[in-house]
Amino acid sequence: MANTVSAKKMTRKIAKRTAINRSRRSRMRTFVRKVEEAIASGDQNNALAALRAAEPEIMRAAQHGIVHKNNASRKVSRLAARVKAIAA
Repeated sequence: MANTVSAKKMTRKIAKRTAINRSRRSRMRTFVRKVEEAIASGDQNNALAALRAAEPEIMRAAQHGIVHKNNASRKVSRLAARVKAIAA
């Protein structure tokens, strides 16, 4: 347990930041899940709309350090490829 005033303040700050990060990560995963559900349903228009909504969320999470930027780019790329494959 923290003893000094500064250590106690840091634990408060970390708890607040953790809650914000958890919320952002959850939001990103929800958008990704919507894209995957649309892909599973086989409706390309619905999947494309879900992807267009998810891409900024994923990249925003990368900007805030929730996921690495390469990880975010890879997620978007793979989702886009799966959406594109529905038409074929």
